[in-house]
Amino acid sequence: MQPSFYQIRQCENPSCGLRYPLTAGHPFGERCPACLGATRVEFEKKFAPPPARPPIGKEEPMMEALLDNVRSAWNVGAIFRTADAFGVRHLHLCGITPTPENPSVAKTALGAHESVAWGYHKNALALAEKLKGEGRLLWALEQDERAVSTTDLEAPQELGQAEKRMSGRKGIRTDVGRIVLIVGNEITGVDPALLDMCNKIFHIPMLGKKQSLNVEVAFGVGVALLLTSLKNASSRG
Repeated sequence: MQPSFYQIRQCENPSCGLRYPLTAGHPFGERCPACLGATRVEFEKKFAPPPARPPIGKEEPMMEALLDNVRSAWNVGAIFRTADAFGVRHLHLCGITPTPENPSVAKTALGAHESVAWGYHKNALALAEKLKGEGRLLWALEQDERAVSTTDLEAPQELGQAEKRMSGRKGIRTDVGRIVLIVGNEITGVDPALLDMCNKIFHIPMLGKKQSLNVEVAFGVGVALLLTSLKNASSRG
């Protein structure tokens, strides 16, 4: 349950001076968490209630996502929160990916596992074959020689053709409804055999030395850039 208010407090010890946030009921209390000295309130504010999420109509389905052997329960929980924020309607949890039945997933998801539908599948390849048979488009987020940069990402011809057959039901949500975004294991990435099945592979350009992102961060960036690219493509069409 979200606390009703928070404070910004500052330590009165001249040799410390720590400034930190404090929410109601937090174990830090009013003593400085660094030196245990007395603190004073610098700012206090009530939390506003979260805005109501607008309903997504059946005629405007959003994308789904497939988590291929994501091993960390905290990453999975965070992906649930990101999926909820962007309107991803379903998460396919595959292989060793923990489900919301794992307490760490549920704790990190903060309730998002109750608003985003999910299912568990032991074999991602078998599921991918089924999804493709239903007319879904598999888009993998992975560093691969076949991958296109998110800066060059465009709506595929299949989406444009599908939109023309929709007789007036145009829009970004209709397009995205056929896409299943795939992210993979934190160490080994997306299963190579699964990549071979994908309609498109794309990557996020890296400018730093590490050349990688946490899978949950990559998922959020990938969803945002994918939606932006398809929206721009839709407006050009």
